[in-house]
Amino acid sequence: MKIVTYNVNGIRAAMSKGLIDWISQVSPDVLCVQEIKANPDQVGVFEFEELGYHHYWYPAQKKGYSGVAIFTKQKPKHIEYGCGIKEYDDEGRILRIDFEEFSVMSVYHPSGSSGDLRQAFKMEWLGAFLNYINQLKATYPNLVICGDFNICHKAIDIHNPKSNANTSGFLPEEREWMEQFINSGLVDSFRHFNQEPHQYSWWSYRAGSRAKNLGWRIDYNFVTENLKNRISRSVILPSAIHSDHCPVLLEMS
Repeated sequence: MKIVTYNVNGIRAAMSKGLIDWISQVSPDVLCVQEIKANPDQVGVFEFEELGYHHYWYPAQKKGYSGVAIFTKQKPKHIEYGCGIKEYDDEGRILRIDFEEFSVMSVYHPSGSSGDLRQAFKMEWLGAFLNYINQLKATYPNLVICGDFNICHKAIDIHNPKSNANTSGFLPEEREWMEQFINSGLVDSFRHFNQEPHQYSWWSYRAGSRAKNLGWRIDYNFVTENLKNRISRSVILPSAIHSDHCPVLLEMS
């Protein structure tokens, strides 16, 4: 099974840049997207249906903002919209589909880069999200958590750790949270296979950052520890250029 996470930074814009053709070529079994910035009635959903996908959308209440979706070839037995906390669900940040053997989540963590208020919101979200996942694992122990976490875990995950030491997305308290999150029983599938530096999933549009590979690794496919032996491959796909992010692929047996 191929599972892909992709922050598309506006699904309509990504589709105008060839997203549908790319999906057709890669043919993921499950595609988790973030920052859709649209409602399904604003999108040509028939194009996904022609490729054989069931599609589930959880847009933000605010138009043109945030939102997540999941496209899956196999119809899930259950779809869960949100986490039950209104202030987060209004921003369309969590969507989960359940199969017989495991569940897949598309998650879009808040950014704190716009200022202190949003950074405080982000830190509150992180605490709530960890509690939510810990509680969820009691009922759904086999989780694949895909998405844009807006955090680089370690210095290897960012092009210039020294100059970004006080930047949202690489703050000590954010990195400490990520360590706590992983230690709660999760596996960073990409780092499970690849310990090489200069592996990024997001680049600023400024100063030719992508061409120079001056990036951040903030997009992840986490699996619960009990699924670790079922993951066979995880790679970043930087040649896909429909967004300022790129997809990250996870293969499972």
